[in-house]
Amino acid sequence: MALTTLDAHIALIVIDLQKGIVALPAAHPLATVVQNARALADAFRGHGLPIVLVNVAGGAPGRTEQAHRLGELPAGWADLVPELDPQPQDHTVTKRTWGAFTGTDLAQHLKKLGVTQVVIAGVATSIGVESTARQAHELGFNVALAIDAMTDMSPEAHLNSITRIFPRLGETGTVREIIDRLASSHSRAAP
Repeated sequence: MALTTLDAHIALIVIDLQKGIVALPAAHPLATVVQNARALADAFRGHGLPIVLVNVAGGAPGRTEQAHRLGELPAGWADLVPELDPQPQDHTVTKRTWGAFTGTDLAQHLKKLGVTQVVIAGVATSIGVESTARQAHELGFNVALAIDAMTDMSPEAHLNSITRIFPRLGETGTVREIIDRLASSHSRAAP
């Protein structure tokens, strides 16, 4: 399903664009993903809309068949990339699971602001982005996914999320489509 509309009460959630993760190999150039996420953040800020910047600083406990990637993290690993230009009004969430809602104040923060829709970008498409999108959908938020502002370690996993999972959780669109819809539906400029 293509992006049809953006709600009046919308927020941007950027997942795991942090120094340690953007240093990992990815299916698509991470510099482009970061640049596109920054363009979204600039557009949301320009319209006075809320932004949530999420990082990951641990992993959920439990046995898995694949080894957990997160153990003792080096200094600065969880720092958000400076290209996002974090601002004091941005809400920051540190998660320890794949999804940004589990064990954090994200749902309460968005509900307090009256947010009804979230736009999600970041990495990894099939892990942090998809898990957060699933949780947002389950919590009743309308979900939009900026497909050119995300990537994965696996091209197949990325493609699966984009083509099979995301259309069941919300609507997909490019950064340009989302920015254009913001411009046409949100005329308030930031103070």
